[in-house]
Amino acid sequence: MTSTQIEQIENAPWTGEEFERVVLAGKPRVAVFDCDGTLWSGDAGYGFMAWSLEQGLVSRSTADWIDNRHRAYRSGQVSEAAICGEMVQIYAGLRDEELRAAAARYFNEFVRERIFAEMMNLAAALRRAGSELWAVSSTNRWVVAEGARRFGIPEEHILAAEVRVAEGLITSEILDVPTGEGKAATLLRVGLPHPDAVFGNSIHDLAMLEMARNAFPVNPSPALLAAAAKRGWGYFRPRSAAGVDAAVNGE
Repeated sequence: MTSTQIEQIENAPWTGEEFERVVLAGKPRVAVFDCDGTLWSGDAGYGFMAWSLEQGLVSRSTADWIDNRHRAYRSGQVSEAAICGEMVQIYAGLRDEELRAAAARYFNEFVRERIFAEMMNLAAALRRAGSELWAVSSTNRWVVAEGARRFGIPEEHILAAEVRVAEGLITSEILDVPTGEGKAATLLRVGLPHPDAVFGNSIHDLAMLEMARNAFPVNPSPALLAAAAKRGWGYFRPRSAAGVDAAVNGE
């Protein structure tokens, strides 16, 4: 997409007040949020992985392996679903409580300040209105849980990339990697075939946005912005995201 085409699509985003009014007017009983790029800026999944490697949480050989795999992913040789699963599997053998503590430290130091204030306010307004909030993300569950609780999303409503934990130890057995069509499949699995409101920022969120009774692109990447324009969806760009490149891997 050319810059001119993007400008033509981006001619009428909702203001913060308009966005909240439109969302609440739908009286959603169930609201589903993507996380990275939607509730906060940046890729917390990759950020946590890179930080955890620097902290020495995994062996040097494992660190080298996942670094090479992520390079292959960025060049299109590894799928989104595969890399998101592998970015969780690398912690096999560590204690779950250790990763929870690491995720809390990482989020507090590097992600908390990037939370979109408008989305925090919206989540609070939805809770006051009695809406049931869910988070769906291809980022690892440890980081998503740390961020989601700040929005009042209960841990049992978190659907994220995760592996089985047995007797407190992390295994390499993948339980779920919600990305792309997988996000829609995960929502179907938990009995949410048509959420009242869905919020997402990238083309990897399109499948679950299309399930929604009301779809709300937030800080949309170029590919999602184009898809939204074709479907007649409005969109919202948080104030702190203005002028920041919203493109994501896989587009």
